[in-house]
Amino acid sequence: MTMPIIGCIADDFTGATDVASMLVSAGMRTLQTIGVPSTALDDDVDAVVVALKSRTLPADDAVTQSLEALAWLQAQGCEQFYFKYCSTFDSTPAGNIGPVTDALMAALDTDFTVACPALPANQRSVYNGYLFAGSVPLNESGMQDHPLTPMTDANLVRVLGAQTRQRVDLIDYATLSEGIEAVEARIQALRSAGVGIAICDAIDTQHLHTLARACRDLPLVTAGSGLALGLPANLANRLPAAGQADALPVITGRKAILSGSCSRATLAQLEHAREHYPSYHLDALALARDYDGVIAKALHLAEQHLDSGPVLLYASASPEDVRKAQDILGVAEAGALVERAMAEIAHSLVEVHGVRRLIVAGGETSGAVVNALDVQGLRIGPSIDPGVPWTTTFGTPTSLALTLKSGNFGAQDFMTKAWGLLP
Repeated sequence: MTMPIIGCIADDFTGATDVASMLVSAGMRTLQTIGVPSTALDDDVDAVVVALKSRTLPADDAVTQSLEALAWLQAQGCEQFYFKYCSTFDSTPAGNIGPVTDALMAALDTDFTVACPALPANQRSVYNGYLFAGSVPLNESGMQDHPLTPMTDANLVRVLGAQTRQRVDLIDYATLSEGIEAVEARIQALRSAGVGIAICDAIDTQHLHTLARACRDLPLVTAGSGLALGLPANLANRLPAAGQADALPVITGRKAILSGSCSRATLAQLEHAREHYPSYHLDALALARDYDGVIAKALHLAEQHLDSGPVLLYASASPEDVRKAQDILGVAEAGALVERAMAEIAHSLVEVHGVRRLIVAGGETSGAVVNALDVQGLRIGPSIDPGVPWTTTFGTPTSLALTLKSGNFGAQDFMTKAWGLLP
């Protein structure tokens, strides 16, 4: 059996499929597990991604889960480790990016790593240490309204510095533009100065490839998914022939879309999808008043239309509506209610209504859905949009075609074009 070379720890489920998709696109056969497995691998793979639901946990719990994932990946033979977080650096002053990075560094006995959430293909860039979403700083992009991890500062040196025990500094775009040797020299200078983590600029994909080459000997890297595009080039002589990495079996059956994400990108995708598919909106306040009734109405609409094509069931809402629900129900209670509803609907769609092909939008929603369906892992297939692949499940009684979409990812027509890209 081929032992995996790269082991990734992802802090949510959509982020895990995102980084797995990047590795596959660069030629690495990649498997994603849901949580830390209780058994060893029995597949020929080049990379393994352990998907956790740790992004919004208390920091101590996130650290514990991440260290468990690291220990399992080490036992599978992985040689380099990758802590994957969102390209919008979703966190709070208490963590969890800093505390998890500190713990992984200590466990791997390394004094230095990098932090780079950039993914230029999805309009996420880092310039002079500031994270941009499109042409605006992160704190003007809508992320300042995120219901769980509002990002009100775009300066990543400052944001990460508040979360970690390490000194944080910068590898800027000018250094990256000079090439691999310049980046290696900057890394050595930072280490000598006692810096533990370097925020890394990246304003184009070549910067990511340069950074990846300069990080080839680091035991640990931390990043969004973009850095995964460059790491396989360090291992070219150890990878299989081209064309094998994204092969998936054909799965047929009814189709549905579930969305709990409230990001601007997903809201635009939902507006487009509602023009094409029957849809039902699950309002959080309505769920609180009549939970069973709302679920029944959503499933009734689905059963009426599933034979004709996809149906769309969504709890996504505008920032104003989200705040209203949170004010009345509480932040945690509103989120838990929506997750519970999406999980119950997903279980019924699959077990009762014959859905076998499913798009799920939003990290928290995706976590709830895969847990409800008892998915043990995913085989990663072709990309729909950058960072969002089709996958097939394993560990379920019936195999499913599943895509878990980060709220911020995908073009406006994502929910309509995805079906045409199924194997």
